Amino acid sequence: MPVITSSLSEDQQKKLLSLLGHVRLHLLYKASVHGFTAAAFHSRCDLQGPTVIVAYNAAGFVFGAYTSKDYAQRGEGVVDGEAFLYSIGAEGNNPLRVAGISGQSAFTDGATGPNYGALVFLHEDKPEFQSNPGTGFHFQAAAMHGDDLTLTEFEVYRAESLGDLLAKPWRNIQWTAERRQQLMRTIQVYQPDINAVCQARVLLLGPVGAGKSSFFNSINSAFRGNMTSQAIAGTADKSVTTQFRTYTIKAGKGGGALPLILCDTMGLEEKPDAGLDIEDIVSIYKGHVKDRCQFSPSAPLQADAPGYRKNVTLNDVIHCVVYVVDTCKASLLSQKMLDKFTAIRKKTNQLGLPQILLMTRVDEACPLVAKDLKNVYRSVYIQRKARELSESLGIPLSCVLPVKNYSGELDLDQDTDILLFSAVEQMLNYADNFFENQEME
Repeated sequence: MPVITSSLSEDQQKKLLSLLGHVRLHLLYKASVHGFTAAAFHSRCDLQGPTVIVAYNAAGFVFGAYTSKDYAQRGEGVVDGEAFLYSIGAEGNNPLRVAGISGQSAFTDGATGPNYGALVFLHEDKPEFQSNPGTGFHFQAAAMHGDDLTLTEFEVYRAESLGDLLAKPWRNIQWTAERRQQLMRTIQVYQPDINAVCQARVLLLGPVGAGKSSFFNSINSAFRGNMTSQAIAGTADKSVTTQFRTYTIKAGKGGGALPLILCDTMGLEEKPDAGLDIEDIVSIYKGHVKDRCQFSPSAPLQADAPGYRKNVTLNDVIHCVVYVVDTCKASLLSQKMLDKFTAIRKKTNQLGLPQILLMTRVDEACPLVAKDLKNVYRSVYIQRKARELSESLGIPLSCVLPVKNYSGELDLDQDTDILLFSAVEQMLNYADNFFENQEME
């Protein structure tokens, strides 16, 4: 599936957000990709809460409508005192905002394209709209859309409130240099509870582009003291990682290996015949997959394949599973992807493996966290995303950990390291739970 990107320029997005307030925009529907039809619109935009329509024409206008109500095809007019029409002209002036006429419906909630009376989009399932100033909203046609009634693009975004900062953080973190050193030392001196095991083995699983390889690179960079890029990371719509890789981390350049191995895999994809196969995941869990084993999306790894390990010890099996999800895309996980996570968790639970969920890109998801990473556990939005992911993926909230990977930085950051090291500490604690269960068995 191709990556669907917004057609809004940075300046246009800033102007639109100035009208909407403290929200985050999630692209739900893009007509050039999904089709200029009412059916395509409703299949992706119904029951999504507050949304904003963004229409484009060849005259250079970006215009549309905001509603705080759901589209639900109820066949009736919907009154919404918060609804408005808007326009961002090509000249770069301040955006136009038009409130509805008092006492009139904001839009008709039917099976057609979005019908705001004064603006009726996707008219007759074509890249066109009707303009009827005075029906629900008053405006000058030239100022709203330049009298160009043909759409070059049409998008709909969910407008999700970011909230503010909690008075008290929902987790207590010490953001000090001493705490960073303490975490580093805890990780360096860790010893598995079973003498026969030298290093805790942690598997990273998640959708394509979630930040699995970047997480390893970030941990590696933090311990080496400079930026590294040992694992291939990228933002492609198909998995950059095609092999099973096991990575050791050294304490400084030329230093000894940490008691931790991070295992990276192909990304998960919605289609059953794409991305990492669930049978391959089970083979990894059981220690049968060798480092640099090449996966095939067409068939799971066979026992007679070159990359298959037949004789397995406790050093080879996975001791902790870490799911990695991009916080920016948390609310856009499809039902097919959620179903795949459910199937994986069922297999993981059957094998008694402890599980953690990493929320990556928290700084990109919330401007308050981008401004100061120490706000990560005070952000209402991040807390809400953590709870949503906990519920949708079946992971206890105590096992959901927000992190920020290094991406464009050239220098290390103390607060980033503290979040990263805290996550690793939890992985080692959970690996100990696995070892304790092996001893009891």
